[in-house]
Amino acid sequence: MLKKGLSCLALALWLILPQLVVAAPIRIKDLVEFDGVRSNDLVGYGLVVGLNGTGDGLRNAPFTEEIMSNILERLGVNVAGEQFRPKNVAAVFVTASLPPFARAGGQIDVTVSAIGDAGSLLGGTLIMTPLNAADGQIYAVAQGTVIAGGASAEGDAATIIQGVPTSGVIPSGARVEREVDFQLSSLTSLRLALRSPDFTTAGRIEDAINREFGRRVAEMLDSGTVRLDITKTRMASPAHALGRIENIRVQPELKAVVVVDQRSGTIVMGNDVRISRVAVSQGNLTLRIEEAPIVVQPNPFAEGQTVVVPRTNAAIQEEPGIGLAEIDEGTSLSEVVAGLNALGVSPRDMIDILKSIKAAGALHAEFVVR
Repeated sequence: MLKKGLSCLALALWLILPQLVVAAPIRIKDLVEFDGVRSNDLVGYGLVVGLNGTGDGLRNAPFTEEIMSNILERLGVNVAGEQFRPKNVAAVFVTASLPPFARAGGQIDVTVSAIGDAGSLLGGTLIMTPLNAADGQIYAVAQGTVIAGGASAEGDAATIIQGVPTSGVIPSGARVEREVDFQLSSLTSLRLALRSPDFTTAGRIEDAINREFGRRVAEMLDSGTVRLDITKTRMASPAHALGRIENIRVQPELKAVVVVDQRSGTIVMGNDVRISRVAVSQGNLTLRIEEAPIVVQPNPFAEGQTVVVPRTNAAIQEEPGIGLAEIDEGTSLSEVVAGLNALGVSPRDMIDILKSIKAAGALHAEFVVR
């Protein structure tokens, strides 16, 4: 009953899907990235303290002892030559993303991840950690209490872990100390980079911007770039020009793509996917082999040995599948999938059928397998 209900649900989704994937007008800010207006990745190496016996084993993670010694020496505590084995500290990598136009004194979120053999970061506190960018400069400093997203419990003979307690976040855990040297106000032109390059979409963005200003201020350079001439917009600054065009709505052009996930059996497709005339035949063949050995013993007081006689049961079963079916020219893939669902074809078999149709050259779309 459950299988039948799922099949009906899948059939309903496939029938509705072509109506859902029709492109609707989208804001330009959701279709492009503005040149120079981007975030920057930061990374640092630090120490989490205050753990409840779940820190690094310093014998297996000597780098933890080294950084702890350096921190104590900077605080005026001389530990040279000392032997200490605390279990409440863990070495971690700290990562963050510096948003565009972040100013000194602002706060950003950070992610903390253990790099040693620490069992959990629950309840720990990150000690002041500088965060560097790709140029080697320090742009932020992180510190605060780690909020881990998992839980762990351990006994004498068993251990249970839920989630990932060796990774956590610190909301607003880093303070910006250096600003990125980028002056938007000094630009005379700006490029708009499409997240999904397409000549038709780029042309529509160009036309929409030019209609908004009533003059030719935008020019399509290629399928992924539209250049905006700031001087021709007659706006007070580039920021004012971007604020005016980012909410202009454009209908993007969707590519014909089929994406399948073999692990979960998920199939996602666009509305413009088409199939040429092709014939399909599919069936399932099951081979079953069972070993059932028999032990044979001699009669009482008789001479002989106990032996094991092999017994093997082998059977081949062919489950009913799809007979020879013919697909007409120009049929949409959504119609084909809806028909396969109506016949009770499983998602795994459907993926195999789509692969075969693509291999035959009858599926006219980009085929992505994950």
